[in-house]
Amino acid sequence: MNIIIVGCGKVGATLAEQLCAEGHDIVVVDLSEKALEAPAKAYDVMTVVGNGASFNVQQEAGIEEADLLIAVTGSDELNLLCCLIAKKAGSCQTIARVRNSLYNQEIGFIKEQLGITMIINPELAAAREIAKLLRFPSAIKIDTFAKGRVELMKFKLLPAFGLDGWKVSDIIERLKCDVLVCGVERGEQVAIPNGNFVLRDQDSISIMASPQEANHFFKKIGVETHQVKNTLILGGGEIGYYLARQLLEMGIQVRIVELNQQRCEKLSSLLPDAIIINGDAADQSLLLEEGLEKAESVVSLTNMDEENLLLSMFAKKQSRAKVVTKVNRIAFDEVIDSLDIGSVIYPKYLTADYINKYVRAAQNSIGSNVETLYRILDGRAEALEFAIHTNSPVVDVPLMELQLKPNLLICCINHRGAIRIPRGQDRIRVGDTVIVVTTERGLRDIRDILKTSRQDAEK
Repeated sequence: MNIIIVGCGKVGATLAEQLCAEGHDIVVVDLSEKALEAPAKAYDVMTVVGNGASFNVQQEAGIEEADLLIAVTGSDELNLLCCLIAKKAGSCQTIARVRNSLYNQEIGFIKEQLGITMIINPELAAAREIAKLLRFPSAIKIDTFAKGRVELMKFKLLPAFGLDGWKVSDIIERLKCDVLVCGVERGEQVAIPNGNFVLRDQDSISIMASPQEANHFFKKIGVETHQVKNTLILGGGEIGYYLARQLLEMGIQVRIVELNQQRCEKLSSLLPDAIIINGDAADQSLLLEEGLEKAESVVSLTNMDEENLLLSMFAKKQSRAKVVTKVNRIAFDEVIDSLDIGSVIYPKYLTADYINKYVRAAQNSIGSNVETLYRILDGRAEALEFAIHTNSPVVDVPLMELQLKPNLLICCINHRGAIRIPRGQDRIRVGDTVIVVTTERGLRDIRDILKTSRQDAEK
């Protein structure tokens, strides 16, 4: 696909890297020549210096031949204007990043009137991810598939669970739980395990199961599965607002610490059921006074990554709370992942993943489509959900007879709402959705899971 990315900040640069790696022709537009230097050197992309909302600049970027324009500048209004001009200048699809909560209430109207294909609010997406974690605090990360019927849950294997030395196959045989271990992180190593893979304490493992089966599994190994009753949110920005609104709807008590008095007043009017505290989240005595030691969850959402990390480390030391940390800069994710601070949310990654899912789906044939896409296992693997619309070489064949690519696992089959963790005799049928975990990037069609696929034939 010919793709134009307007805005070369963190999200724009991440998109350029990911989409270029998948073989797309990328043009990046930004006002700053300096911002374009890094992607121009690192990736096979073209760059254009200029205002992405300019018709002439879009022409220079190749808007008439473009299949997709993605506007991810720091300005909502500029992003919307870029998409509007692109629709008039060419016949491409358009995606805009829109962050203002005011526009969030009018997304349907904006999409229809401006003809924008997709609008993404990274703050709202981040809040939804955090809310899922507070519903199940023992998990480090939760991804959902099949409209919530299936979950991919990541957690750390502790000695108290008694699973050290168990084979993956033992979980089903000995615990009688219909769950599938589909990923293991051990230090720097990442594995998509088979049944003979031996688990060790301190492994980070990802399991796939229905919410009911997941609860059954965790109860058997002694993990608490109930959602938190209260949350202390440090930072009352847009993510804090969206999160508080969702948590209050879930029946969770919310306290927000925010330094800016005007913002506190606004939050008080928007969230009458929440307790708003005007103060500095970095003030340790204030946090202790506001019940940090008894909090069941703490979410660090200030505008500074360093402050968020320190606050989360302090919360871990002072309480037994579920801790969630927002990090904007993604350059030090490996260092951050090594810290014992619970779950880490990267809004920039979330935005890029949403857009990448759309791009992947737009490439698919009519016979199959990417419904859901997540990057998992520290970004070194993907979990994809394919919708099966027509016959293909994978349909109505026992899974054990399929010649699958290496490091690829069929994790789940959703047949008209009935969830099945597949075994060798199971078959994929038309109308199913199929969830696959793989270290191979760029799968666009269910046929791509085979050793000889459409993708290989095109090469």
